[in-house]
Amino acid sequence: MVAIAEKGVFLSRSLAYIFAVSMLFLIISSSLLFQFGDKSLVPRSIYNIIIVNNTPNSIQIDETSDQFEPESPPFALSSYNQSAFQSTGSCDQNQALVKVFMYDLPSSFHFGLLGWKEDQNPNQIWPNVSNLSEIPKYPGGLNLQHSVEYWLTLDLLSSVSPSVSRPCTAIRVQNSSQADIIFVPFFSSLSYNRHSKILGSEKDSMDNILQESLVKYLEGRDEWRRLGGKDHLIMAHHPNSMLLARKHFGSSMLVLADFGRYPVQIANVDKDVIAPYKHVVRRLEANDSPSFEERRFLVFFQGAIRRKDGGIIRRKLYYLIKDEKDVHFTSGSASLGGIRTASRGMMSSKFCLTIAGDTPSSNRLFDAIASHCVPVIISDDIELPFEDVLDYSKFAIFVQSSDAIKKGYLIKLLRGIKRQKWIQMWEILKKIAPHFEYQYPSQAGDAVDMIWHAVHRKICLGHDNGVSHRDRYRKSHMFLNS
Repeated sequence: MVAIAEKGVFLSRSLAYIFAVSMLFLIISSSLLFQFGDKSLVPRSIYNIIIVNNTPNSIQIDETSDQFEPESPPFALSSYNQSAFQSTGSCDQNQALVKVFMYDLPSSFHFGLLGWKEDQNPNQIWPNVSNLSEIPKYPGGLNLQHSVEYWLTLDLLSSVSPSVSRPCTAIRVQNSSQADIIFVPFFSSLSYNRHSKILGSEKDSMDNILQESLVKYLEGRDEWRRLGGKDHLIMAHHPNSMLLARKHFGSSMLVLADFGRYPVQIANVDKDVIAPYKHVVRRLEANDSPSFEERRFLVFFQGAIRRKDGGIIRRKLYYLIKDEKDVHFTSGSASLGGIRTASRGMMSSKFCLTIAGDTPSSNRLFDAIASHCVPVIISDDIELPFEDVLDYSKFAIFVQSSDAIKKGYLIKLLRGIKRQKWIQMWEILKKIAPHFEYQYPSQAGDAVDMIWHAVHRKICLGHDNGVSHRDRYRKSHMFLNS
């Protein structure tokens, strides 16, 4: 009996030991899985509780609520000169690539359009950008896509704040004679979006009044008269912004979405900077990006199908491919529900169409990049951000409009792209996507930093060093067949 009892005790202790070792192994394995493995099996709410993000908060916008949300974008840069990008907690004039003098325009030209009032503190011309809670929020929805003016202004304001960690690419200087470029902080896209209509008994729109006031202000400045505005940087990202004033800015460097509504005498690729739209769909993290097999649609497009000018091709393509079994090509609105539907659709598709509309460019390209959906660009006159340093043929497909509307051409082309080639482009997309992210504070290699680098190249080179439209199709074809 004693022997049996001793055996029972030994067995119980052995089982307890095995159980303890198993639990320890399970805990270690789970920890490794959370940090390095596939998180798709773990509910997001649980994962966020277990893995705590220690990256400092940055301003981003949640498209589901139009409010700012914390976001953590430590990312891998593309192969483009990674050593050129670095973040720092302090910056001085000797470090910065671009020295920028910024006019202290009245708030009615910038943050006043967001409800901020400078008379809250007579000595405070600008918001306190060192405190996120004091920075006026930018409106959500489609307003966001042309918000480059907001992010660049915030970045310049923070460049002289030692408490804000950001890349030392551009810095604000107080003496215009020391500046490489003179920055005009007019939120022209927001002004157009919100104040271009004549209300009530008004004789003119607030947007037109602001444009006229800006021209009068600039022409009265010694800085403008010195070179006729040639060393001025002016933001007009919305295609309809600055309609009244743009004729005065033909010598200035403009920040634009494309050249679709500009005569070449006012805007051209040699002197101006093309900036990305801010995507409105939710950005995918690289580790959460659906795979080739998980993307059930071959092609996705959702948007206005009937457009004028170059956008006529949308309607022609619609009738050519809408009935293909794995093609999602439908009309869609820009409402919040429409944005959510588009976001889900892009994440479920291998290829996303970017087709010319009323203008050569659209936010759809940057939504596709944020969704890691390989863009298929069908827009013969499109200009692309940072094309002189990013090789789009490695992560996007260029198709001439004349080819796209040939019966069977587009679907045959896309079905013929091998799985491994798509994966190659998908992997590059995940790496370059952060170059198109707007955020505050800015980070090394993000959209704000890339724009300042582009400005620097324009100043130094004095001309464009990009890729011709003809080269795009050749390079795209060569890469797909490599």
